[in-house]
Amino acid sequence: MALTAITVVSFGYLHDTPPSADITLDLRRHFRDPHVDPALRHMTADDLPVRRAVLGTPGIRELITATALLADAYDAGPAEAPLTIAAGCAGGRHRAATVAMTLAARLRKTGATVHLAHRDLAKPVVER
Repeated sequence: MALTAITVVSFGYLHDTPPSADITLDLRRHFRDPHVDPALRHMTADDLPVRRAVLGTPGIRELITATALLADAYDAGPAEAPLTIAAGCAGGRHRAATVAMTLAARLRKTGATVHLAHRDLAKPVVER
């Protein structure tokens, strides 16, 4: 890959404005929210049940694949430049963090240098 670095960051829209990114994935409306399940609400993407719930959501794996292909398209460009991909959901603890973790792992398998950051993963649950 010609990219000098890829940063993948997860965040929650309810905590602050989205981070600056070349690609931003808004996971709020199209994908089931584990927050609605009381058993998962206070867990995070660090917990296997949350990752299973998110990755079992129809369309999520396809979105991760499509985003990895987008990163390849940026890489095919004529100039080397860092790439930032942001994944956001309501609170940043479930969907966004799981997608970011999975995407980062996938991109690393291609030989890319990937930095993974979770802006809001450790923040308290947003009561809605």
